[in-house]
Amino acid sequence: MTPGNGQRGGGQKPPPVVYEQQLADEPQWALREGSEHFEGRSAVQDALRRIVQRLEALGVAYAVSGGMALFRHGVRRFTEDVDVLVDRDGLRTIHEQLAGRGYVPLFEGSRGLRDAELGVRIEFLVAGEYPGDGEPKPVAFPSPDTVSQDLDGLRCLTLHALIELKLASGISSPDRLKDLADVQELIKTLGLPANLAEQLDPWVQEKYRELWASSRGGAPEVPST
Repeated sequence: MTPGNGQRGGGQKPPPVVYEQQLADEPQWALREGSEHFEGRSAVQDALRRIVQRLEALGVAYAVSGGMALFRHGVRRFTEDVDVLVDRDGLRTIHEQLAGRGYVPLFEGSRGLRDAELGVRIEFLVAGEYPGDGEPKPVAFPSPDTVSQDLDGLRCLTLHALIELKLASGISSPDRLKDLADVQELIKTLGLPANLAEQLDPWVQEKYRELWASSRGGAPEVPST
């Protein structure tokens, strides 16, 4: 679904659509867009499919992250942008081949791009860097080749990687507490067990257990028989 700005006269090129601004400026349109999102037809859903097609055509390894990965793992919530994990070479190729060809930088020197037609922001996470506050920590963004799986025809972060990265992000940055809420929602929605913590990096295990207990009202896990 393409955001609907009206045509401007005078032969002047209209300013680029900024999707998140249009959501704020047009409440009724935003409500319709939100409904379309859950049917897989929003501008964000379209932008995701478009960038994935371009990355695959360029041979760039990727893994969809963020809210769109959550969506495909079963936590259906609205998001206004697309997050994609790539490596440094992939990011270089993306900017060389896509900037000015259907995509524009978010700002001068930005690693992120905006879909020039749909107005949706595409953020790139880079392997080797760190989630949350960006400071070195035991959990770093891994190579997309090692943590992706096919979900609905898209390469997305595995559930394990998505949880681990969101925990590391939320632990390290007070601005990223929504990432912890996302993990708790995954626990509740998918019925994840407490012992999944043992498969995660030790640095985030205790936070996972804390969120698991909170999702159960503080009750301990009942052993399976």
